[in-house]
Amino acid sequence: TMPSIFSYQSAEVDWCEGNFERSAVIAEYYNTRDGTSLYSFLLLTPLNFLLLEGDGLPLSLTGIFSMYFHMTLSYVGQLLDELSILWSLAVAYSFWYPQVYFPKFIKTRKQFFWLTGITTVISTFMSFVKPTLNAYALNCIAFHLLYLTWRELKKCNDKRVHRMAAVMVMWWALAITSWISDRWLCWLWQAINFPYFHSFWHVLIALSLLYCFPLVIYFNVTYEMPSFKPKLEYWPSDSWPVVVPYIALEEPHKQC
Repeated sequence: TMPSIFSYQSAEVDWCEGNFERSAVIAEYYNTRDGTSLYSFLLLTPLNFLLLEGDGLPLSLTGIFSMYFHMTLSYVGQLLDELSILWSLAVAYSFWYPQVYFPKFIKTRKQFFWLTGITTVISTFMSFVKPTLNAYALNCIAFHLLYLTWRELKKCNDKRVHRMAAVMVMWWALAITSWISDRWLCWLWQAINFPYFHSFWHVLIALSLLYCFPLVIYFNVTYEMPSFKPKLEYWPSDSWPVVVPYIALEEPHKQC
């Protein structure tokens, strides 16, 4: 009899952390606990998205489904975790992808919505073919985002923007290093009894996104709201060791 797709440990992916070592109901205790960072960091940047009428629901679901997956290691949990990330990226691309980078055959934002939607639906069905490859494919999208960031930075002389991009890339590099280490060097970390690099990934990628979101909004404002000048700010103050970046809008606009 095939196990239920909702059953514990029915997923095709299992991370390096030992299962049920600290709880009888939580498969991966630290991955589940630190997965809450994917949800908690959303509380730090809601105003940025509200300013542009963004919808934080897909990202909120990503945090919740990540916790559910690592708690159960179920097949359904794995797909919910991965597909929520896919659809969150689809929403981000649909609303904030600069029109200047549209393919030549795409003339309007509405057409780009359709292209993004069709691509995401096809990708959703393909995710059932080989679920073990889904996470690798999703991580590869980061390279396209880094390329777009590089293209935009070439047109911008604001040192604060360049500095924030550098911090974002630093956290992402640490995050992806932790993710790869957990997948490929698990034997080493288990040998020294430290199999927790995937939980580090959760925290580090959340920090990277904390700086990524304001950058996306900054570049979006320059294209979609040319009468305003976007300015990077930090709450509560630039001088604090731990800060939350956000975008302030000023008039008149001065080209970056």
